[in-house]
Amino acid sequence: MRAPISVVIPTLNAAPQLAACLAALVEGLEAGLIRELIVSDGGSSDDTTTLADAWGAQVVVGPASRGGQLQRGVAAAQGRWLLVLHADTVLREGWSAVASEHLQSSDKAGWFRLRFDRGGRLVAGWANLRSRLGLPYGDQGLLLPRDLYDAVGGYADQPLMEDVAMARSLRGRLVRLDAVAVTSAAKYRQQGWIRRGARNLWTLVRYGCGVSPARLAQEYRR
Repeated sequence: MRAPISVVIPTLNAAPQLAACLAALVEGLEAGLIRELIVSDGGSSDDTTTLADAWGAQVVVGPASRGGQLQRGVAAAQGRWLLVLHADTVLREGWSAVASEHLQSSDKAGWFRLRFDRGGRLVAGWANLRSRLGLPYGDQGLLLPRDLYDAVGGYADQPLMEDVAMARSLRGRLVRLDAVAVTSAAKYRQQGWIRRGARNLWTLVRYGCGVSPARLAQEYRR
């Protein structure tokens, strides 16, 4: 029987982070879980697609928009399950055993416990609490059945908050996986933990109040 999981990773100039993300997936490949690796690129000008190709990934290229990139990546996927990861997220050793158990025992979507690669315990703690309340972000990874993905309408083609839109669609069908996703703290360290955290929260509040993802993305990236 074919391996069940299609891994989908959206990228944009992610070469410095991508190798570590992909290396952490090797244990899933050795466990017979990973069927294919799909990198959905938004037009990188660095070595992202060359690196992805060297790792044996199927590279899908299109306009830069994380929601749209995920749509295209999933459209190319053939697995019964999807594992959606950010390029700067590294699954900690032991994740494949947890994923295997989830595949055998659940029909829900699973998110990983978040940690940062440097510091940020309080921010990670808040992220994990928020996730328990039904709102995991994309940097925590998402493992879900393809049938469930299709049933909720998939990712919205939007440049920001596509993970929040997906979490809302999956409400009541999200569970915590007892494994860790380590994500980069670079932006927090550059901008300040409090400033970056407050900015993320304010963006979430405004999205909840109906501000368009396009406008939020434009302001977010200034």
